[in-house]
Amino acid sequence: MDSYSTIRNEIVKVGRRLAARELISGSDGNISVRLTEDHIMVTPSGRNKGLLEPLEMVIVDREGSKIKGELEASSELAMHLSVYEARPDVRACVHAHPPYATAFAVAGRELPFDVLPEVVVTVGPIALTEYAPPGTAAVAKSLEVYVNEHNAFLLQNHGLLTVGCDLEEACNRHETVEHCAHILHLADQLGEITSLQAEEVARLSKIRNEAGKRPS
Repeated sequence: MDSYSTIRNEIVKVGRRLAARELISGSDGNISVRLTEDHIMVTPSGRNKGLLEPLEMVIVDREGSKIKGELEASSELAMHLSVYEARPDVRACVHAHPPYATAFAVAGRELPFDVLPEVVVTVGPIALTEYAPPGTAAVAKSLEVYVNEHNAFLLQNHGLLTVGCDLEEACNRHETVEHCAHILHLADQLGEITSLQAEEVARLSKIRNEAGKRPS
């Protein structure tokens, strides 16, 4: 058993968690963890993330060259690498296609973070990026203007990316954003959505900042 076996198992568990919550289907999504300053573990391309086995994970260097693994790294590897390059505090990334959050992305509609207190405290502002063809360098490019100020990104006509200090935080943020999108979708059918007062958003944001949950 090598030194990265625990992380491999954690990625497998997150893949199954995403599948169980119907946040992915087929071969959707990708998950990565920063192992060291120079090495990243990422899920393989073209595999169902709910059915992964630990030894299917791929290890690459910061330029994306494969270091270890029988399979090819995710086609969205460039997106993950760009986040790690820009954000030294980020240790994990989760990308999936959760239905409600992705519906906001498909509609080109921003998902407000200032409605539910838990979103303000644990996630912060949610970016809506411009469309970029999946699996291309353009996806990483579309994140550039947002990556330093956000922990969650709606990828227009594509899906959701969340980041965190570890895999648990990145996955929790994914679920929180999807839950928020679901609630706002329902609330929108009932009437006008009420945002929190600016003072309360500032107070909750301070809690997030003091907890070290970048960005500030």
